[in-house]
This record gives sequence, C-alpha cells and structure tokens, in this order.
Amino acid sequence: MEYQWLIDRVDYYIVNRSKTVVLAFLLVTAVMIGGLGVISSESGQEQFIEDLDSFEASEDIREKFSSTFSGRPTTSTTLVQESSNVLSKPALLDMLQTRNRIIEQNALRVDEVETPAEEIATTLNPAATTPEAHIRAIKEATPSQIDTAVREAAEDASFTSRLSDDFNTQSASATASQGSVTHLAGPGEGSSGGPGGASEFPANKVERIKSVVTDDASTIWVQGTPPNTQWFTTSIVLPVAFLLILLFLAVAYRDPFDIAIGLLAIVMTLLWTFGFLGIAGVAFTSLIIAVPPILIAIGVDFGIHSINRYREERVTGLSISESMTRTTDQMLVAFAIVAGTSVIGFLSNTASAFPPTRDFGLVAAFGVVFTFLIFGIFVPALKVLVDRVRQRYPIPSFANTPLGSDNSLLGRVLAMSVTISKRAPLVFLLFVLIATAGGGVYATGVDSGFGPEDFQPSEETPDYYQSLPAPIRPPEEFEYVRINNYLDRNFAETSRVLMYVQKPMTRDSALESIHRAGTLPPSTFESDQRQAESESIVTVIQSRAERDPEFRRLVERNDRNNNGIPDDNLPQIYEALAEPADSDLSGFLGDDRRSTQVVYTVDGGAEDDVVTEDAYDVAGNFRGTAQPTGGVIIFDEALSLVLDSVIDSLVLTLVGASAFLVFAYWVVEGRATLGLVNVVPIIMTVVAVVATMRLIGIKFNAINGTILAIAVGIGIDYAVHVVHRFADEYHEKDLYPALQRTIVGTGGALFGSMLTTVSGIGTLMLALNPGIGTFGILISLSVLYAFLLSILVVPSTIVVWARLVEDDKVDIPVMTMVSDAVGSGSSTATE
Repeated sequence: MEYQWLIDRVDYYIVNRSKTVVLAFLLVTAVMIGGLGVISSESGQEQFIEDLDSFEASEDIREKFSSTFSGRPTTSTTLVQESSNVLSKPALLDMLQTRNRIIEQNALRVDEVETPAEEIATTLNPAATTPEAHIRAIKEATPSQIDTAVREAAEDASFTSRLSDDFNTQSASATASQGSVTHLAGPGEGSSGGPGGASEFPANKVERIKSVVTDDASTIWVQGTPPNTQWFTTSIVLPVAFLLILLFLAVAYRDPFDIAIGLLAIVMTLLWTFGFLGIAGVAFTSLIIAVPPILIAIGVDFGIHSINRYREERVTGLSISESMTRTTDQMLVAFAIVAGTSVIGFLSNTASAFPPTRDFGLVAAFGVVFTFLIFGIFVPALKVLVDRVRQRYPIPSFANTPLGSDNSLLGRVLAMSVTISKRAPLVFLLFVLIATAGGGVYATGVDSGFGPEDFQPSEETPDYYQSLPAPIRPPEEFEYVRINNYLDRNFAETSRVLMYVQKPMTRDSALESIHRAGTLPPSTFESDQRQAESESIVTVIQSRAERDPEFRRLVERNDRNNNGIPDDNLPQIYEALAEPADSDLSGFLGDDRRSTQVVYTVDGGAEDDVVTEDAYDVAGNFRGTAQPTGGVIIFDEALSLVLDSVIDSLVLTLVGASAFLVFAYWVVEGRATLGLVNVVPIIMTVVAVVATMRLIGIKFNAINGTILAIAVGIGIDYAVHVVHRFADEYHEKDLYPALQRTIVGTGGALFGSMLTTVSGIGTLMLALNPGIGTFGILISLSVLYAFLLSILVVPSTIVVWARLVEDDKVDIPVMTMVSDAVGSGSSTATE
C-alpha cells in the first residue's frame, strides 16, 4: 500500500509553507479555548456506580420512599455526638437544643432532623410531637425513666444502629451517637451527589450548623459532604509536572528556543484536549486528572525524538529543509504507529462498565490524536521557521548535537544490549521469557477492591502542602474524613439489604407474597428460624394493629387465613394506614401503589459476595420485579466489574494493538512480522506491572483498572521507536550496525523521554486522592519497564527474528550448534 505521497505532501507544507501551518494550528487553538468555559465536573464514588441496576434501585428507593421526599432534590448533613454517655440527660438535652436551633435557621432549609434523642423523648411521652415537647419530655424525666426509655427504644434496630458499638442496654449508655439533617435543595439546583449540585446546597451549611452548636464545650460534630480534591490536585500536580518537564527539556534540548517550542506545543495539546472536553460535554472527573500528565509524557517523547532526529541530520551538514524532510519522513510514520496503538489502548477503556473510565478512554484517545498532529506537524513547521530566522539574523545557537552518541557514556551503556544480542541472544531471551512466565504466575494473585476509601483523601495532609499559596493550599485536616474514620472505628457497619419490588400492591396477594418471600431465608439473613427479620409494609401494618384496636379489627375482617396479614380490600387498608399523616406508609409504599421496599437485616460479618448471592436468591422468591440493593450489594457488584473491566480492556488492547502493528509494518516496511517483535516487550511490561502491584500490595480498583491498557498504549511507544528506527537503518546497513545505530541514536532520545515521563507522571503521587497517587506510581512503573525492556529485549528479539524470518545469515551460537547437529545427523543417516 503506497503512503509516501501523503508523507511527501505533509513534508511540503512543513518545509515550504511553515508560516501557514503554524498560523492554522494557532487558529484551531483559539477555537478550542472556547470550550474551556463550559467544562463541568463530577467527583466521588457515585460516578463509577451510577449505571449499576442495584444503584439505580437505591436511587428509586431514596426518591419514592424517603419520608422527606417532596419532589425536589435533598441533601443531608450528619451530626455526631461524643460523650462519656450520650444517652445521659445533659447530653440528650444538648442534642435536642442543638436540633431545635438548626430547625430555626431558615437559611438551612431544614426538612427533618433525626436523632436518637428525639426517639427517646417520644418513648417517654408518645404525645410529644414538637421540638419543644421533646425537650420538655427529657427535662421532666428522671435518670431512671430515661434509662427505661432507652431500653425500650433499643428494641428497634434502627435506634441501636445510630449508637456506637459500645452501647450497653443494661446501663443505657453509649459514648457516641449520630443523627442526620435533611435539607431541601433550592430552585434550579442539581441532584445530590455532585459538586455544584444539591449536595453543595444550602451554601456553607456545615459552617452554619456549627454556629448553632450549644457552646464550645459541646461535643457535637458536623459532617457535610465529602471533600472535592480535584481542584487542589490539579493545582498542585500540573505546576510541579510543568517545572520538572521544563528541567528535563532543558537537559534534553539545551537550547532555549527548542525548549520554548516544546513548552508551547505542550500547552496547545492541553488546550485542545480540555477544549474538546467542554465542546463534547464530557465531565471532568478524578480519572481525567491523569490525562494531562499522560499527554505531556507522549508529547515530550515526540518532541525529543523529532528534535533529536533533526539534529542528527543537521550535524552531517544537511540544510534545514533537507534535514527536516528526512526527519519527518521517518518520524511521522513512527508517530502515527505510536499514536495508533495508543489510541487503541485508550479506546479499549470504552468497554469498561464504569462511565468515568469510558470518558477517560475517549478523552485520552482524542488527546493522543491532538498530540500527534501538534508534535508531528506543528512542531517541525515551527522549528523550520525559527531556524530560518536564526540563520537570517545573528541569533546564537546554543546546542545542535543530538542526545546520545557512540562516544558518550550514555551511548556506551545503551550499546551493552547490542553486545548481548551478538553473543547470546537466544539464551538471554529464554532467560527473560522464563522470568516473565514466573512473574505471570505470581501476578495472578493480585487482588481487586472497590470502596469509598478509593475516593477520599487522607485525614491529615502532609506538612509540605501548607507552604503552598493560599488559593491552592489544602486544609491541614479534612474534617469529613476525620469524622468518617471515627464512625468506621466506633459504629457497626450498617448491615441491611433493601429490596425494591415493582408490582401492583393493591392485588389481594401482594402482602402475602412479601411475607412468603422472607420464609426460610438464607443463612446470612437474620431470622427467627423461619422468617427473615425485616421491615416492610407488612410489619408497619402489624405494628399498627398491635396498638390500634380499630385498625386491628379492619385487618382481621380482611385476613382470610388469620395470619395477621390482610389479603383482601388492600386499598382500604392502605387508606386507613395513611392516617395520621405522619404514618410510616410512605416509607414502604409508593404513591402509585405499584412499588414497595422491604428492608432485611443481614449478618454484618458475612462476606459481601455471599450476602449479594443470598440477596438475589431472596429476590427470586418475589412475584413481580425485585431488585436487591444497599451498600454491600452495590460495592460488591462494582468490585466484580473491576477485574472484568481490566481483563476486557487488556485483551482488546493487546489484540487491537497487535493487529494494528502487524498491518502497519506490512504497509510501511513490507515486513508484517516486525509488528510481533514490537509486541514482545509490551507483554513483558504488562506482566511486570501486575507482578509489582501484587508485590507492593496495590489492588486493582475502579481508578487504576485502566493501567494495563495504558501500559500498552504508552509503553508500546518505546518499542515502536526502536523497531521502526531499526527497520529504517536496516535498509542501508547490515544487522548489527543497524542495531548499534538504532540503540545509540533512538535510545538516547528514549532515555530522555523516559526520565521526563516518569517525572511528569510521577507528580500524580502528590495528588490528595490516594487512588490517583497510586495511579501515577503505576503509570511511571509502566513507562520505566517499557523503556528498559525495549532497550534490553528488542535487540535480541530482532536478531532471532532476522535469523528465523529474514533468513539473515547471522550467527546465533545455540541455533548454529543445533543446526549443525541436525545437519550432521541427517548426513550420517543418508550415508
């Protein structure tokens, strides 16, 4: 397939119409800048789980059965009280008085405040229905009466779930309790959970609630929404990455004009990518924080190779035009192969089950295309333009020599791999393959995880952050995380399974079917041997019947089998149950009478996957559509998707990249098997990365699940440059001279690129989000491994390839011995 005409056309514009090319790219940059103003953002764990059926069921339950739902989004604030005994009279009054003042703050738009103190007050005086009446009930009660009320309230599992693990029923004491404040979002506010939406409304709600705490001696803490660390991370990571890259560019280029060209190209790449983000309507998420360092890494690599190759031609005495033409003839092809494989690697993430991962793959793929265009066409055109100006005017030239030469220390070190390929290529490859196989077996033990801890920062930020300028300085402590850690340590994890059931609830059999679904439950469900412990519309009816004689008689008249569950005239039952207005009916029955929820209590110590499996077994007992949900199930299902997404994206990347490389080298060189040579170090890189993850205890999660596709997408860059440069040199030189020129020339550029990339992407370790920090470590390791394996393994692989495929009469000692032995044996047999 002929492609040189296209390269020649691009060469013509770069060399002869450089001003036009530069101006065109600057105009596109101006257009892309327009997209920056419309970028939206998302943060937190919900963005990863929002497509799960169990999460959608949880949202439906929150919307349909929340007692505070009023057709508009709501948000909540958690209150945590700590004391020697939060169930003592003074502590209960402190909480109730604080609750009263919160309700009186109109700016907080409070719809409901729920605390254990309120329930104790209602137990003391069932007629107490107002905040003032609750306070009065506690004030008038004796300590022994309060203790009795606590023990009575403790019969309800929802009451004890809001007390710390050290709750003692006999002494009626606990050291901590938690409550919640529900706010109504204002007009035009988004749904809860995302920055700038209802979760941030009302403004400054945490500070406002703190201001109404009883006094400085009060131990009531206020926990708002999770901290959004994206701004801090971006503000810290990008400047540090920029400074490090500037330093390494200075070392690699040693010329201020070339450094300026490289930095301008990097800035343009980021502007194009983020402009695309806004124009395409893709939200900025935690994962997309990793895109700029990745693109900077690829761009710097392209820039160093382009300038280095150009300098190699210039030092031979060629003119600017001829040097750049030779450079782009080779580098455009190499860049296209690198970009193609990288795009395949990133686009493989669109097969992920997680929306942010799909967005990351899409944005990164477009970013790579932009990087290819800018560094493959704009940078050479601008370099030609600048060098011609420098020729015309007395502007000094600071450095014209390439990075790495035969006589340099770096060149001699890199050439050691060529020496290995001459003396024992097959033995070396066998050793590496055995080590890779062993690493692969070890890597199969890598673990996976998914939980809230992947998305929130550490409780305290490192001291060195406090020296940053005020606008980008993070707080010394994230109070939300501190309180969250306290709750994790002192409160039992909520162990509930919610069942969202969609069916006509007015049918006579509706309530009986709910009761039967909980009969003989699985072992992880708490039960009284035959019936699962649960809360539902059935238990609401039974509870009301126990304390309301008139309602009990209504149930009995409509209970055909005398088991306490009505199975006739259900609309009449619901109508009676809806009075008084503050009944629990709305918490379990949809307004349209076509959906209900059942809340099951499960064993908090059981494995999540076992609970999930049991929950789906129970769901199968329902008539109608039943979807289990709850934190345990949502995160277990997300966890099961993590490894699936990793494997799917890796397989797609390896298959797609391999096919692309075979095709590309068939088109470019007429040697399709060179594409397979390219794949060898990449497979080794993937194995090395996963084995290292297990070694240092890093789990696959929703954030770093893209790492293997990235390892292929970025790592293949190094192998492509080596193989393509070799193919180019192999046209004019013998095998070993071609390898020597390749490793010394391209290897020097790769070394500079590797240092810049590892340093630039390594800045992600400064991210406040631990998941992003780990992500940066893994990408840096991928790049380091890809560089080392491309330099060390590719030469020996090429030598074996030349012997087996090209029939090059190269001497490989082991293969020669085998060949001679076979030949000798055949000759003897013939004789």
